[in-house]
Amino acid sequence: MMRRTRVAFALLLAAQAAHSAEEYVAKLYDVFPPAHFVSSLFSDDLRAGFVVANVLLIAVGVWCWAIPIGRGWPSAVALSWFWAALEIVNGMVHSILAVARVGYFPGVLTAPLLIASAAWLSMSLVARTGGRVSAT
Repeated sequence: MMRRTRVAFALLLAAQAAHSAEEYVAKLYDVFPPAHFVSSLFSDDLRAGFVVANVLLIAVGVWCWAIPIGRGWPSAVALSWFWAALEIVNGMVHSILAVARVGYFPGVLTAPLLIASAAWLSMSLVARTGGRVSAT
């Protein structure tokens, strides 16, 4: 996979890490039922469960970056498109919830980072594949 795509994916992961930190500090798990549910799957202590869930998310992302993407596996393009779509939706949901609240919603400050890094990854993928989900 092209170096530019690998760099864009790494920046996407950095944006997600910053986003997860903001969500943790602002206690997303207390105000957003899906985050509450996911956190509760890992621990009765929602704060700890939220940390575990987000560390796992970032770990899966790092694995995708290092192994399938880093080694140019056939699944690399599809995985990259999945992550780009996931983070665009993630950023948009936080933004929409903040607008609906007419105020701050946990994660909205870093949502633009998610959207921008996912857009850059998407543009890199389009340049590489012409927009196809697979490299073939």
